[in-house]
Amino acid sequence: MNFIKHLARIIFGITFIFSGFVKGIDPFGSAYKFTDYFNAMGLEWLLWAAFPLGVLMAFAEFAIGVAFLFNWFLKLFSWLGLLFMAFFLPLTLWIALKNPVTDCGCFGDALVITNWETFYKNIILIIFALIVFKYRKTEKSTTLKKYSFLLSTITAIVYIAIVFQSYNHLPFLDFRPYKVGVNIPDAMSTPEGSPKEIYENIFYYKNNKTGDVEKFTEENYPWKDTVNWSYDNMESILIQEGYEPPIHNFTIDSPDGENIIDFFIYDENYVFMLIAYDLQKTKVKSQDKINELANWAIEKELSFICLTASVQEESMAFADENGAPYEFFNCDEITLKTMIRSNPGLLVLKDGNIVGKWHYNDIPTPEQFQKEFDIQ
Repeated sequence: MNFIKHLARIIFGITFIFSGFVKGIDPFGSAYKFTDYFNAMGLEWLLWAAFPLGVLMAFAEFAIGVAFLFNWFLKLFSWLGLLFMAFFLPLTLWIALKNPVTDCGCFGDALVITNWETFYKNIILIIFALIVFKYRKTEKSTTLKKYSFLLSTITAIVYIAIVFQSYNHLPFLDFRPYKVGVNIPDAMSTPEGSPKEIYENIFYYKNNKTGDVEKFTEENYPWKDTVNWSYDNMESILIQEGYEPPIHNFTIDSPDGENIIDFFIYDENYVFMLIAYDLQKTKVKSQDKINELANWAIEKELSFICLTASVQEESMAFADENGAPYEFFNCDEITLKTMIRSNPGLLVLKDGNIVGKWHYNDIPTPEQFQKEFDIQ
């Protein structure tokens, strides 16, 4: 039993540390996931709390995980760990049953699992939490009490520093499909021989004599018997999911509604994409540096565009107000939020490859860009 209780404590701790860490280094990703949940549950009045709740939950998970793994203050944190799981186990069951969002976000973008997999994972974790809770009084701390407090303080400071850095710049670990080094055309393609979606068609026919509607499969539906049956309805049920490319639903729409993405992702020269999912929320503190870089790129006959989900009238007003010299094109808001955790943020392509990403606090000058990429 001694082995089991230690194993339960260690696995629970590692899982919570991993979950809290990958969400902590991507605070905006956590906020976007809370926003999805609030919208799905009709709790739009709570949208203001999405960001602080995302940061708080990530920190709580990380702190509980550290306490479990290193056996610090276990009498307190065993309570917190158990209460945490007691809340999230029924919540994840509801999410698995209702499917309000397709990805629970419990491990951020580092590890995407289904809603049912999340629920099964939480069943195991609550069992581990119960084991640790039961034997919490028999567990002796592996570290002297005075050092436990010191190490806990240092751990908290380091974690907060990492979150602060990720908030003011970009996450230093990027688990999303638009990370530096990715070739967008390749990431949008489907490899030959990949699994395809398989659907089962269910047919509903009305009996002309009784008026009853009955269900049939593709093997036995009475499409030839028009005397006794009349077609009523059909539904297709997905029984096998097909391969989904890492990058999908990425379009660049002109003001006329034409998808012109190929013009940019196959350009052999540098292509500058300023990502601003909502121009009304866009930070303009770095606008002068953005305009300077844009003017330099345009002078060098390089493409410099802005991708936004805002309507054309808002784009034109923003350009006039901020002296933006570049063109505006439309893209899906979720795609833009996935591309970069900054509003605005800068993404640079070359021959379809993502060669650089910058937070608005780190926009390079033309000289810095030329030096980094050895441009004469």
